[in-house]
Amino acid sequence: MGHPQSLPREIAFVGVLCMAQLMTQAALGQSIAPLHIIGDSFNITSPGQLSWIPAAYSLTVGTFILIAGRLGDLYGHKRFFIAGFLWFGFWSLMAGFTVYVQRGGGKGVIFFDICRALQGIGPAFLLPNAIAILGRTYAPGRRQEMVFSLFGATAPTGFTLGAIFSSLFAQRVWWPWAFWVMGIICFLLAIAGYFAIPHTPSPHLSGGKDGITAWARVDGWGSITGITALVLINFAWNQGPVVGWKTPYTYILLIVGFLFLSLFGFIESRATFPLIPRDALSTDTAFVLGCVAAGWSSFGIWVYYLWQFCEELKHASPLLTSAYFVPTTVSGFFAALTTGMILHRVPASFVMLIAMLAFMTGTILVVTAPVSQIYWAQIFVAVVVMPWGMDMSFPAATILLSNRMRREEQGVAASLVNTIINYSISIGLGMAGTIEGRVGGTGQEGLLRGYRGALYFGLGISGLGVLTALAFGTSHFLRARGDETRSANVRSRERSSLEA
Repeated sequence: MGHPQSLPREIAFVGVLCMAQLMTQAALGQSIAPLHIIGDSFNITSPGQLSWIPAAYSLTVGTFILIAGRLGDLYGHKRFFIAGFLWFGFWSLMAGFTVYVQRGGGKGVIFFDICRALQGIGPAFLLPNAIAILGRTYAPGRRQEMVFSLFGATAPTGFTLGAIFSSLFAQRVWWPWAFWVMGIICFLLAIAGYFAIPHTPSPHLSGGKDGITAWARVDGWGSITGITALVLINFAWNQGPVVGWKTPYTYILLIVGFLFLSLFGFIESRATFPLIPRDALSTDTAFVLGCVAAGWSSFGIWVYYLWQFCEELKHASPLLTSAYFVPTTVSGFFAALTTGMILHRVPASFVMLIAMLAFMTGTILVVTAPVSQIYWAQIFVAVVVMPWGMDMSFPAATILLSNRMRREEQGVAASLVNTIINYSISIGLGMAGTIEGRVGGTGQEGLLRGYRGALYFGLGISGLGVLTALAFGTSHFLRARGDETRSANVRSRERSSLEA
């Protein structure tokens, strides 16, 4: 893919692609901020049912990314990027129209959750193809690192903007307008993408001279089994808090999901074009993705329950709570710039360790915050610290996998990172919701006990991320020492042979 020929074109090019990340996170914020207002319009108050509103979206974002990057690699990233915004826009509009569905008996909220899930397929196609376009445009180096860091920096900004504007619409106008405006913006961005992204011819890969079919190239059976496994496992974890784990279909779906996951692994081991290329599977990749899974899962729990803590226990309005999160935009920007400047100078393991410590510190500050304490004492500090986890782990993981894969596999690299991020958020919320339902109760004390139980679980996951990063650093250090020892032995033998 050609590099934009002028600075204004490059700014427009990078800006449109970064909007994929911004709008993805804005759609998450637009449901968390007015969560209880949306719930009241459908006559639901159950924490388990409410958690489905953000979780349904994250479920499909994390699941369908698995195949979206491969399709972009095969048939054109620009094509699927534009289609992603069009799909995103249509289902955003539909999510707003669910308010007219019959509200009794839970029919309205079920339709809304379905629309949220379908809405998430749009970002699933946007994110990997946007990153793949950047990865194919910029060669490894300082400029690529800065561009990927800027892409990551839009995440906290997008969430905050989505929360603020959805709160304004919910409190001053009507909450469906947040989704209708989101849809209109997505349509405009699809048009902008058509003009801002340079055209590249799509490869002709279906049924070519080599006799390999399109089904084999997209790893059809692997895609079906992988997506089925991820959907069933995720659905079971998020439905468990709603109907209880004693309900047979919840644990049956969980078991079936793991069976499909095993089948997916079997198929991938024999696939000609596996969804997860074997080139990407290394010790470093495993450590990085493990850190990303732990860190972003704890982030999903942190942001959801901090929001509930502020609204339900501190009695802040959605708009005021959104204002509490404004510092994330400034902190995230500086975190992204710092990451872009140090990525080529320090090991990825060190960057990951700082990111995991930020996730853990932010969670500690929230889980120990007294209800009566002022915002500036702990919550403000947590809001400033947490973006450093997001905006250091995302670009580091993306660049590491992008540089390990061929240019024609950049969509797959982006898919892998984004699948882990978004799927971990959804799974983490499902597990935390189960804990909240078990230890929580009614009234202020019951709510506080449930929220803290969920946040302590998030703290445990973030601690696991720190341990994984430490193991990553130790592994990197030992391998470096081993390489130095081998090099020293080679030099010693060469000197001995010369002396002889």
